[in-house]
Amino acid sequence: MMIVSSPSKSPKKKQNQESTSPEKRKHPKPPPAPFFGARKNVATAENPIPSSSPAFATPAHPLRPFQPPAPAKAAILPIILPPPTLRPLAFRTFTKKHNLTLTSSALQELAAFIGRHCGSGWREEGLAEKVLEEVARGWKNRNGGVIVDGASSELKDILKNLEGNMSGGRIITGSNGQRGGLSRQNSLMLEASDEADHSKTRLGLRPTSLAREDSQASFGMSGIGLGEDDEPDEEGIKDARRWLKVVSAFEQPRFTYNVAKKHFERVTTHPTLLPPPSHKTDSFRNRYHIIHQRLLRNESFQTSAVTSFSRSSSNNTSFRSHKITPIANLLGRHGTTHLLLGMLIILPTGSLAISDLTGAIVLDLSHAAAIPHDSAWFTPGMIVLVDGIYEEEEESVGKGLSGSSGVGGTIGGRFQGFFIGQPPCEKRRATLGVSGLDGMAGDKEHTIGGGFGWIDFLGVGSERAIGSKMRKLEQRLLRQQHTGQQRSRMVILGELNLDQPRSLQALKKVLSLYATDREGETPMSFIITGNFTSCGVMASHGGGATTGTGGAGSIEYKEYFDALASTLADFPSLLTTATFVFVPGDNDGWVSAFGGGAAVPLPRKGVPALFTSRVRRTFASANQEAGLTGEKKGGEAVWTSNPSRLSLFGPSHEVVVFRDDISARLRRANVRLKGKGKEAEAEDGDVDVEMSGGLGTQDNVDAMEVDGVEQQQQQSPVTDANAVPYDVLTARKLVKTILDQGFLAPFRQSIRPAHWDYASPLYLYPLPTAVVLVDTTAPPFCVTYEGCHVMNPSSILVSGRKGVARWIEYEAGRAGKVRECTF
Repeated sequence: MMIVSSPSKSPKKKQNQESTSPEKRKHPKPPPAPFFGARKNVATAENPIPSSSPAFATPAHPLRPFQPPAPAKAAILPIILPPPTLRPLAFRTFTKKHNLTLTSSALQELAAFIGRHCGSGWREEGLAEKVLEEVARGWKNRNGGVIVDGASSELKDILKNLEGNMSGGRIITGSNGQRGGLSRQNSLMLEASDEADHSKTRLGLRPTSLAREDSQASFGMSGIGLGEDDEPDEEGIKDARRWLKVVSAFEQPRFTYNVAKKHFERVTTHPTLLPPPSHKTDSFRNRYHIIHQRLLRNESFQTSAVTSFSRSSSNNTSFRSHKITPIANLLGRHGTTHLLLGMLIILPTGSLAISDLTGAIVLDLSHAAAIPHDSAWFTPGMIVLVDGIYEEEEESVGKGLSGSSGVGGTIGGRFQGFFIGQPPCEKRRATLGVSGLDGMAGDKEHTIGGGFGWIDFLGVGSERAIGSKMRKLEQRLLRQQHTGQQRSRMVILGELNLDQPRSLQALKKVLSLYATDREGETPMSFIITGNFTSCGVMASHGGGATTGTGGAGSIEYKEYFDALASTLADFPSLLTTATFVFVPGDNDGWVSAFGGGAAVPLPRKGVPALFTSRVRRTFASANQEAGLTGEKKGGEAVWTSNPSRLSLFGPSHEVVVFRDDISARLRRANVRLKGKGKEAEAEDGDVDVEMSGGLGTQDNVDAMEVDGVEQQQQQSPVTDANAVPYDVLTARKLVKTILDQGFLAPFRQSIRPAHWDYASPLYLYPLPTAVVLVDTTAPPFCVTYEGCHVMNPSSILVSGRKGVARWIEYEAGRAGKVRECTF
């Protein structure tokens, strides 16, 4: 008989087995698939952190991510705030404090915003003042200009960003999202009442989402390790070379002048070497606008409704305000006198003409005289001032391209010029809005309103942002050194032709003079310029510099720099304590391969690293032997562009380095004017006095002279004691021409081409503190004009004097000095 067990006893037996076998309970069998699938809906993993396991070493209950509660927004009862009621507070914040001008539409937008988000406590609790302060700062950070327009997209974006960061009428500086409009001061200096609104700053740490996009971040207060309220440590300010920065022409920010806003705007489009033809017109328009707005701030071009009684009653000539007439407005005004501002151009017919943004007209300079006489060059491509009379054509039908048909925008008739002159330049302190004397040791400079002080032209920080702090640092570091050599010295070497053995001998002699200086007193920088070969590199096939049939090849060019590295290796004390800056010339590669040593487009890049690798290894070996690796920064070799800029202490000192034989090019392209008469010969002294700064003393004239003038006077004595040597007059003529033009290549594109998208590095506006103009066709000089110190070391080998080396020693903020030695 088969025994059948009861089905009711089977579950009990299984329960007894499970209770009596704990070993089995430790290793249970996996549940069936349906049961496991049902458990998936029980617990959903919201946290990617794995569960407790010895392999992961995580707790059984992982910590929840830090999510602070969102601040509760207090209720605000909106009000209708009339704009006239807000006008006094807005005027005090925008105009008096930030030098901005509010339009009626902008005031209406701000009144509506404050009334909607601040409510009735906008005045008593000071809520409106904080909102206006943040809006003004945000407007300056965006380079919005002097006039704040209510219809502008910048103001709408600022108010939109500010609206999302307000709670209870107050500004929350630690809210979510990136905040570039609020200042660092508001983000760090928190009040006790706002601690609940800053709960996301856990453990007192600043949120990483806060970022600064203002002008101070460019010099980065982070880049130099100096905050707005921080003081540099003693170890960090011992070496002035820490505050030296070389800015290449291709790294410099690009700006364009906005006539409507009367402000500079940063160009955000990507530059290219092959731009469309419209960029050529934009380049001319921008250059014209910069000179035009500079002239309008000159006293001679400002009109006043009130005439001073002292001026009208004085014996001197009455004050006359000049007015610039557009060329298009000359039509129908025959026989009238006008003052034109335009560029000298050559028409297709070969005639000389002057052109502005409205048109062009034929220019007759057969009876014109330069004002002051023989003080500047005038070549096609320069923007000049011409005073004369407009004469219409007698015939109604024009003759050829220069007639009244208007071909190429040329209007009929001609302009008979009687006086021609350069547009006067503007001092650096007037452009940036800095007051104080120039170059005085006890000068207490301070920033004032006006100018373009908030514009960061070099990417190292604006004048109004960090200028005062950098000047204090400079005063603390350099101005108190009364004994010994100054660390802020720059040794400027002229053209160094490496294919000439005597050039390396002269370089070795100059470096040996500075290698004997005590520690901490060696020069801060050495500036060496090309052409590094006397002929264009790879300018012809099958020839070399030794055969005289053409430039050197790539192999010979590399060997020249290897020889330079061997010379520099003998002075490890200079390689570890100085910055060597190398600026190329027209004969250097690679552009000389197709230029053949002729004028190439500016700016041009530095010498390729393919040829300079051994020089770099020489600096690295010297720093490694001296233990200057890692955080301890040693010397370096910088192969920069032509032109380039050196920034010392941020915007305090700006040195422009440019290598070009510009003097010979000016003589070749100069426009001949009427000769000087006997009546004007007695005015030579006045011209020299004006170049020396406007003071009629012989001491000031000597302060602008070229070094070596005493030797020239001894060799060729003159009968007149007040006569100025010819080399000095030539130097002043060159300096006045370049600085008044405010452009390093004031020529036609066919003579000295320039890249249209990279024209910003060629501007000398604002006027730099110093310009190193290496020109071998001009005599060496050190001249100061309108606060800008211009130096020309010429070539390191003195022409006509065997075994003599020449260079310039320049100390930041002071005058340079031409030095010579024999080798």
